[in-house]
Amino acid sequence: MPEILAAQFELPRVPVGDAFGAAVEWLNSNIGPVFDFVETVVTGAVSGLTTALTWLPQLVMVLVFTALALWLRSWRFALFTLLGFGLIASIEEFAPAMETLALVLVSSVLAVLIGIPIGILAARSRAVSQVVRPVLDLMQTLPAFVYLVPVIVFFNIGVVPGVVATVIFALPPGVRLTELGIRQVDSEVVEAGEAFGAPSGQILTGIQLPLAMPSIMAGINQVIMLSLSMVVIAGMVGAPGLGTNIYEAVTRVQLGQGFEAGLSVVILAVYLDRITAVLSDRSPVARAERKAAKTG
Repeated sequence: MPEILAAQFELPRVPVGDAFGAAVEWLNSNIGPVFDFVETVVTGAVSGLTTALTWLPQLVMVLVFTALALWLRSWRFALFTLLGFGLIASIEEFAPAMETLALVLVSSVLAVLIGIPIGILAARSRAVSQVVRPVLDLMQTLPAFVYLVPVIVFFNIGVVPGVVATVIFALPPGVRLTELGIRQVDSEVVEAGEAFGAPSGQILTGIQLPLAMPSIMAGINQVIMLSLSMVVIAGMVGAPGLGTNIYEAVTRVQLGQGFEAGLSVVILAVYLDRITAVLSDRSPVARAERKAAKTG
């Protein structure tokens, strides 16, 4: 009797999953050439960058990364880079690390190219911002593994689903911090530009974007870090690099291989984080703020 009463008061099932599956199938059937184009572009970009990063001998590339660290930051960071990338090479993880770096760079560039224009539109239009915010909230709260399901349907197994899932996963910080940076620009500065007759596009490129650059660079830094974390997870769907090594180590319970690949990811993450932080510190706004602090 209680079971009968409980069944009468149960809510009917809403076929959300079926509707999503039907939408994915419709997209796959009707705009297949678009996905083919994306697959060609992404595969070519990742393959070309991987070839460039692995063309020179490993020792030469270690010295190149070290020289870049010395030029952009300090001798201490250069020493860390020399020891870190030298360790990656010595444990035979350099080639997978370069594959991972190629995936991260391609994914980050795509996420930035998509995210910054959306952030600019959201900053300049309240209606766009109100539409974009809940979408970004959904993108940030969904588990990372959920992104892998539809992209496998569109692109099968390999590099492309890993890159596409990574772009989706890493996109929100770029949009949010771009919008935040532009909105935080002093309205009096913008009004001064308008008073001098500057058009809207010139105000954006000459005033708002330069003043918002520290926030935008912080967003790019977060995009790169999220891309690196997602690229490892994308190894589950066949994306090459350290993610594949970690996934194989987990499935085969190979502690040594898993630790070496994970350590390589950490070294790569620290290197990318410090490099992007330096680029943010060297922006004209950041230099002006430091100069004003010293003179004050």
